[in-house]
Amino acid sequence: MGSTSHDVSALAPGAHTFTVDGVRQVYHVAGAGPVCVAHSGGPGIEWAYLRTPSLEAHFTMVYVEPVGTGASGQLDNPEDYRLDTYVRFLHAVVEHLGEPRVYLLGHSHGGFVAQRYALTHPDRVAGLALYDTSPVTGGEFWAEAMGSLAAYPQRHPDRPEAAAVPAAFAQIGGATDDESLGAALRAALPVYFADFWGRQDEFAPFQAAVRIWSTPAGAQDPTPFDVRANLGEITVPVVVIVGAYDFICGPRWAEQLHAGLADSRLVTLEHSGHFGHIEQPVEFTDAVVELLKR
Repeated sequence: MGSTSHDVSALAPGAHTFTVDGVRQVYHVAGAGPVCVAHSGGPGIEWAYLRTPSLEAHFTMVYVEPVGTGASGQLDNPEDYRLDTYVRFLHAVVEHLGEPRVYLLGHSHGGFVAQRYALTHPDRVAGLALYDTSPVTGGEFWAEAMGSLAAYPQRHPDRPEAAAVPAAFAQIGGATDDESLGAALRAALPVYFADFWGRQDEFAPFQAAVRIWSTPAGAQDPTPFDVRANLGEITVPVVVIVGAYDFICGPRWAEQLHAGLADSRLVTLEHSGHFGHIEQPVEFTDAVVELLKR
């Protein structure tokens, strides 16, 4: 596993680049304090949406640009965009940083990566923030998400625009390039918030900035994700954070995570959907920072 850095220090503020088996890996450093490596969701979504300046007052935040997105390199074989690949690249980042143990913040699909990483490399993890994620996917997971999606217009009967959101989400699956996929995701993004329409002026810049790459987003992992039977092996402190209105990784899955973990605190953000760090930033930050006291 080759490793070359463009920076004098692997934890100096700013963007860093090194290589993992010949593939470019980029990450960004900001803040001061214990190291917390943040892995964004998707898969295939640009890292920048997860940037949380309020956490940077407490942690040296390391934001990973997942392989296949942004300035990081592409894999030669699209079928290699699997969970174990993301775990391998995350481990390369942790190794490159040179820290014995790090905190991990995993959002959505990034939470899958963080869970698998903690199970595979328990000695490298100081604590986990599992944010709007789940210990399992599959038929039941998606059926619940699609039911919540279908009910979304009824939650906002005073907003005619809400009626178009389920159809926009359906277009995500048929998109074949970055541009059409990004447009579909941005059109569907209101369903990811508790009250997008009530705070549209506030959230519109976030919506406009979201980018996604179609190749990692469209990859099908042949291995089902279900770590429920293994969660008890994770013994470090964990905070499980969930938005009460998260339609895709909602409270049911957060409660399963919390119940299976040995040392877990469950924090429900009552006025958030899938983006609590934007919807309720103070409460989100407090929940993550509390890890430092355990």
